Amino acid sequence: MHDLKLIRDNPDAFDAALAARGLSPQASSVLSLDERRRNSQTRLQEMLARRNMASRAVGEKKKAGEDATDLVAEVQQLKHDIAALEEEERGFAADLTGILEVLPNLPAEDVPVGPDEDHNVEVRTWGAPRAFDFSPKEHFDLGEALGLMDFETAAKLSGARFVVLKGALARLERALAAFMLDKHINENGYTEVAPPALVRSETLYGTGQLPKFADDLFRAEEDYWLIPTSEVTLTSLVAGQVLEAADLPLRYTAWTPCFRLEAGAAGRDTRGMIRQHQFSKVELVSITHPDRSEEELERMTDCAEGVLKALGLPFRTVVLCTGDMGFGARKTYDIEVWLPGQDRYREISSCSNCWDFQGRRMKARFKTPGEKGTQFVHTLNGSGLAVGRTLIAILENYQQADGSIDIPDVLRPYMGGAASIGTASESGAG
Repeated sequence: MHDLKLIRDNPDAFDAALAARGLSPQASSVLSLDERRRNSQTRLQEMLARRNMASRAVGEKKKAGEDATDLVAEVQQLKHDIAALEEEERGFAADLTGILEVLPNLPAEDVPVGPDEDHNVEVRTWGAPRAFDFSPKEHFDLGEALGLMDFETAAKLSGARFVVLKGALARLERALAAFMLDKHINENGYTEVAPPALVRSETLYGTGQLPKFADDLFRAEEDYWLIPTSEVTLTSLVAGQVLEAADLPLRYTAWTPCFRLEAGAAGRDTRGMIRQHQFSKVELVSITHPDRSEEELERMTDCAEGVLKALGLPFRTVVLCTGDMGFGARKTYDIEVWLPGQDRYREISSCSNCWDFQGRRMKARFKTPGEKGTQFVHTLNGSGLAVGRTLIAILENYQQADGSIDIPDVLRPYMGGAASIGTASESGAG
């Protein structure tokens, strides 16, 4: 949600920031509704004051035995007019919220301007893609050949964009999540959380998924929704709270299933595990003081990159342009892992600073001793990492000519000491 005062103070800058995201000007419409709402509020206050004054005068006249008929009639009319004005003010407020709640966050000044992913800017790379002496395969060919990745059975159970992992690959997925959690908890200072996978509409509204992205979400009964990411639950741990400045930053991590309809992905990544309706992810969330959110974004991105470094997976990091950023983000780094089977980098993590955009929506604030009032917190979120895509990256980067998969050293303790996942005849049990 946006700060109305900032829009009033500099409407041209607001429209210019929206234009950078490819949107039409909105300041005039916003300020017109805001002015009408504020005028209604002023008139309402005046009417309330007059009604209170007239009501006191009625009492005084009756006490003195004087005729108060005219004043009684005025009070009754004022009550009617006040009710109508309250309804008018609520209407203006609802219309104003309706505009603001679907407008994305404004990009930071250092975010490159561009309409799509072709205008993202690479900021660094790490690791050299492996030189194979054979033609590397994609993850689905490797997994199916091992007999441990089953899309056909998943389609019978659930339809397209699902997978059944078995044996060593099921264990590898679990090992990856455990490794990531241990790293973020023990080395990076995050607190592990086991949050619900079902949330109410107000929780999704607070983090910006509703109302704009309802078509991308799975809805259950009784106003429950399956989470698209645990960013929703972890960020909302502070919804409606007034925190102490000294307690910031708060850093949370969780490994959860995530559910997305992928409504806009028709025809894209139809084979394999790249884009699925259900997947798991280790999420990172930070709740920070406004003065430190920019440095927290750099820190969070470094934490996510650290997982790939530990796994020995080559990657590059790009800053997203204005046209490719997510709805709630002010600045985003995408980390893209090298997939030799595809001969390209693919996104494995997005780390975003949302500033006070979510804090305003979910009314999360903090107070500083000795200072009046409160401030909205800044929120950040990032994948640390997407577990399924990391599994894909390991399969493709660590594949051998015979179809077996070497296991990175740091994962072997989580895999019962195994050094590799063998061919189909020997790897069913992992």
